[in-house]
Amino acid sequence: MRLGVLDIGSNTVHLLIVDAHPGARPVAEASHKSVVRLMRYLDTDGSITDEGVKALVTAIGDAARIAARSNLDDLLPMATSAIREATNGAEVIALIERETGLSLQVLSGEDEAKLTFLAVRRWYGWSAGNILLFDIGGGSLEIALGEDEEADVALSLPLGAGRSTVGFLHDDPPTEAQQEALRSHARGVIADARTAFDGLQKPTHIVGSSKTIRSLARLAGSVVDGIGDDRMRLRRSQLDDWVPRLAQIPATSRPALPGITMDRTFQIVAGGIVLSEAMAGFNVRELDVSPWATREGVLLRYLDHLA
Repeated sequence: MRLGVLDIGSNTVHLLIVDAHPGARPVAEASHKSVVRLMRYLDTDGSITDEGVKALVTAIGDAARIAARSNLDDLLPMATSAIREATNGAEVIALIERETGLSLQVLSGEDEAKLTFLAVRRWYGWSAGNILLFDIGGGSLEIALGEDEEADVALSLPLGAGRSTVGFLHDDPPTEAQQEALRSHARGVIADARTAFDGLQKPTHIVGSSKTIRSLARLAGSVVDGIGDDRMRLRRSQLDDWVPRLAQIPATSRPALPGITMDRTFQIVAGGIVLSEAMAGFNVRELDVSPWATREGVLLRYLDHLA
C-alpha cells in the first residue's frame, strides 16, 4: 500500500509518503514539508490570526495537491496541539476542510503521547522493557511510560519548544533571565506531572523522539557504537553544556552548527531547556533517540486496524 500521513503541527505542515502493509516496517518514499511556525501567529486571546490561517491553508493546500497526484491508497491528515488548543480551532478546521477538501483528525494530547509511544515500542521492540518516553513538539511535551504497546501513563504538557519560545524567550538571543524564567516554569509543570508516575515500575529504557530532540542529539550527543546514524544517544551533561552556548548565538546563525536546521533554529534553545528539565525531573542521565514518532504511530495504528 502507498499511504500518506499529513502532520499539521505547531511548526511545520509535513506530508510523509510511505510504502506499507500490515506486519511490515513502513518505508518512506517521499516527504514534503512547509515551515509555518504557527505559534508566532497566535493572538493575545489564543486564536490563530488571519495571517496565520492563510499561511496554514496555503501549506495544507500545497500538501493536498502533492498527495492527490501521488497515487495514494489513503491519506491520513492529522492536527496536533496548535490547532487543538487555539480558541478559534474549530473554525480553522472547518475552513481547512472547505478550502482543501481534507477532513482532519484532531489528536488529543493523550492521543499524541500514546501514538508516539506505540511507534517507539515497535522501533525498539519488547527487549527494551519498561520505556519512558519524552517527545517535544512545537506546542507540547509528551511523556509516557509503560512496558506494553499501550502506555500505563501518557501525558501532554504545554511545554512545546515553539510555545515556550513565544512565552518566555522574547529576545534573540534570549537573556539569561528569560532562560531562567523558562527553566523555573518548566520545572514546576514537570514536577506536578511527575506525581502521575509515582508507584509505577522504574523504566529500563529512556527514549526521546521528535525533530527537536534529534537536532539536539546531532549537535550535542553521540552515535551509538556499531548501530549507525539512526541510533543516537544524548546525555543530560552534554545537553546542559550546549544549551547555554546555543543561547548566545542569534537564531539566524545557529544552522551553521551540526543538526540545527532553519525550521527549528528559532525554538531549539527552548526545546533544550525543556528537555533538560524533563530529564532532571525524572532523574534521567541519558536517553536514546528514536527516529520514529507520532507520524509513524498513526501509520502503525492504521495498519493494525487493517490487519
